[in-house]
Amino acid sequence: MKIAYYPGCSAKGSSLDYELSTQAVLKALGIKTVEIADWNCCGSTPAHAVATDLSTALCTRNLALAARQGADLIATSCPSCLSNHKHAYVRMQDPDFRTRVNELLDEPAPEELPEMTSVMQLIAQQCDSDQIKSRATQSLAGIKIAPYYGCLMSRPAELMQFGDPENPTLMESLLASCGADDILDFPLKTECCGASAGIPHRPLTARNSGRILQLATNMGADCIAVCCPLCQMNLDLRQKQAGKAEGTKFNIPVLYFTQLMGIAFGCDADSLGLNKLCVSADRITDKIHALSTAAQEAAQGGKA
Repeated sequence: MKIAYYPGCSAKGSSLDYELSTQAVLKALGIKTVEIADWNCCGSTPAHAVATDLSTALCTRNLALAARQGADLIATSCPSCLSNHKHAYVRMQDPDFRTRVNELLDEPAPEELPEMTSVMQLIAQQCDSDQIKSRATQSLAGIKIAPYYGCLMSRPAELMQFGDPENPTLMESLLASCGADDILDFPLKTECCGASAGIPHRPLTARNSGRILQLATNMGADCIAVCCPLCQMNLDLRQKQAGKAEGTKFNIPVLYFTQLMGIAFGCDADSLGLNKLCVSADRITDKIHALSTAAQEAAQGGKA
C-alpha cells in the first residue's frame, strides 16, 4: 500500500513538535509515507464556514494530487484537516456537487480519490500491540496519563469512523502498548477545549480549557496526552489564562501522544520537539527514565 502524508499548515509552524514526533514514531515503526507534493491548506475552520464549494475544492485538490501520485491512502495528524478532507471526499460522490467543484480546479479531479485516515489509526492498522511493544526501549509504566482527544477526532461518528464518539480508546491502546499502565478514565476526553474561539472569545476558551486542566490535576495526572494541534495549544500555551478562569494556577505538561510514544521508543528530545512545549516535559521524561532503569535493574537482579 502506498500511503501519502498530508501535514497541514500547523505542522510547519505552531505544531512543529507534533510533526517531528509523528515522523519519528512512523520511522521507528517502519511505516513509510510520502508527503503530498505541492499540497495546500485545507481551509481550516474559516473556509467551510464561508463557502462549501470553495472549501471542498481546497481539500479535493489535495486528494487529487495524492491520487495522481498513486496513493492508496492518505494519513494526517490534525483532526481538523482530517474532518475537512473526509467531508470533501463524501461531497464529491454527488455528481452535481463534483461538477461545481471541478470547475474551480485547474483540472477535474480523478473519479477515484483516496480516502484519508488519522496517523493514530494508521499506526494501529499497520502495527499490532506486540510490534509496538517490541520497539519500546523504556516503558511508560508508572506515568499517570489523562488521554484527551478533543471534540473533532471522533465526531461526527458516521464520518470520522473513530469508534465510540463519546469514549474513543485508540490512544489508550497505543500508549498501553508502550507500557502505560495508569491511563485515567478521563470523563472530559471529548469535550471541547474552546478551539479557535481563543482568538475572538478568549474567556470562553479559558473556561473550557480550565475545566479540562482542573479535572486532570484533581485526578492526579502527571500529564495530558493529546492528538490535536489546537487542543495542545489551548491546554499548554494558555494555562495561565485557564488558571485565572478557574481561580488557580496550572503546571501540567501537555504532550502529543506521538511524543509519549517517541519517548518510549528512545527517541531523543530534539527529534520529538519536546523543547517546544510551554510547560516543560522534563519531569515526565526524568520519571520515565528513572522508573524504566529501576525496572531493568530489578529484572537483571532477579535473573542473577
